Amino acid sequence: MFDAVFADRAVSFGSKALVVADLHVGRAEASDVEVPLGERADLTERLGEAVDRLAPETVVVAGDVLHEFGRVSHRAAETLALLDEVCREAGAELVLVAGNHDRMLESVWDGEVHDQYRVDAGDREVLVCHGHEEPRAEADCYVVGHDHPTITIEGQKRPCFLAGEGVYDGGDLLMLPAFSRVASGVSVNGMRARDFQSPLVSDANALRPIVWDRGREEALTFPPLGRFRKML
Repeated sequence: MFDAVFADRAVSFGSKALVVADLHVGRAEASDVEVPLGERADLTERLGEAVDRLAPETVVVAGDVLHEFGRVSHRAAETLALLDEVCREAGAELVLVAGNHDRMLESVWDGEVHDQYRVDAGDREVLVCHGHEEPRAEADCYVVGHDHPTITIEGQKRPCFLAGEGVYDGGDLLMLPAFSRVASGVSVNGMRARDFQSPLVSDANALRPIVWDRGREEALTFPPLGRFRKML
């Protein structure tokens, strides 16, 4: 479909750009849910691992950088600053694309906040946006987040990418799982296009789940949902 390298809840386009989505910084503060290392350590350590492994020039967050709509806590602002530091120490620039949760993002981010962002992917036009609304530009491939997709296989719920060829306005679509492990994921097993929040999904049956196997450190690509759900 396109030249991309998958990792744990992240995707890389050559040595140019690493894309993640749905950090939801501050989500742990807003709930009783905790991750083993705490939200800040979990996000910074996993992003650092991805940046060290793939060595991108740019790290693009495809929206919902923050969780809270109306306020940003001091702790959440500190976490965002640490994520920026992780990228800068690795020689990468952090680029933020706004999602529907990011109304207050400009209050804690000195750089530009983008509605959409083009990444250098060779001869392919790749556009990163959050996915909560239709993009304002054409591309060969659209990379989005927003829906937090997971797939349930043999009773185990796994974060997954969803990839489809030519499924949105003639272009390919790649939906990323939430990078945050605190944000709940939505099982796509029985979902139809109307069940997705993103307007970029018009044919769920054509989307292939891609699961990152942490043990084997490789991406496992499954048949399109239209066929795969019959096997589950």
